[in-house]
Amino acid sequence: MKVFVVLSCLAALAVAYEPIELDYHLNVGIPRAEVIKQAELAADFDGSRIVGGSAASLGAYPYMGGLVILLTDGRTSVCGSSLISNTRLVTAAHCWRDRTTQAREFTVVLGSIRLFSGGTRIVTNRVQVHGSYSTSNYNNDIAVITINSVAYTNNIRNIGLASGSNDFAGSWADAAGFGLTADGGSISNNQFLSHARVQVITNNVCRLTFGISTVISSTLCISGANRISTCSGDSGGPLAIGNTLIGVTSFGSSRGCQHNLPAGFARVTSFNAWIRSLM
Repeated sequence: MKVFVVLSCLAALAVAYEPIELDYHLNVGIPRAEVIKQAELAADFDGSRIVGGSAASLGAYPYMGGLVILLTDGRTSVCGSSLISNTRLVTAAHCWRDRTTQAREFTVVLGSIRLFSGGTRIVTNRVQVHGSYSTSNYNNDIAVITINSVAYTNNIRNIGLASGSNDFAGSWADAAGFGLTADGGSISNNQFLSHARVQVITNNVCRLTFGISTVISSTLCISGANRISTCSGDSGGPLAIGNTLIGVTSFGSSRGCQHNLPAGFARVTSFNAWIRSLM
């Protein structure tokens, strides 16, 4: 009887952590690419993607790089990235490779609020994925893209990399991306680059949702409170304070974006030295 009571107590204490969205290209990138492309072709522009955010004006995020991704099976997917020099961008490693899908090349889109038209468009297959990246839990989910040199303009400009020991907990930051503005969002509200102001939380708080195997020291999380967060299609995009990149969009709950749950990013301070070694 005592054994049964102890086991019952242990079971009550067990935590069912929130699963994250994996197999990005199959579940998110490929269907989002078609939605965004058709919306742009229809010129039916009345919104954007970040959940709870608003449309971003051209030049507001000059470091934002959209990614149109050609996969090895010939299908198209989408992601985001951040320009850090004339020849380098950072993105999420899972934009290049996830558990089931591999990219063949990226078309980097700079200086545009549309993903499939406009701006400066550069094709590359030069992508360096972090050596400790894991496709099973998106640990160390970061990669560096190399492109032919691009000239800076009012709408194309690099962003600085966060360094030092600041964990940014409690800070407000700006997220930007071409992803959805709502779970299951329709074509009519999925066209423009969008942005939102979000608050960074501690990793200990984030672990209460996703667990210790997903949220490691090189992870950074935002709260997702008031249903304001990154969403499907924002992967690889920037989380910034001013002109300093603090995070690279990595994961969210597999349930979707509008559940007041945290979202995870690759913590740029943890990868600063590695990124700079490739510049």
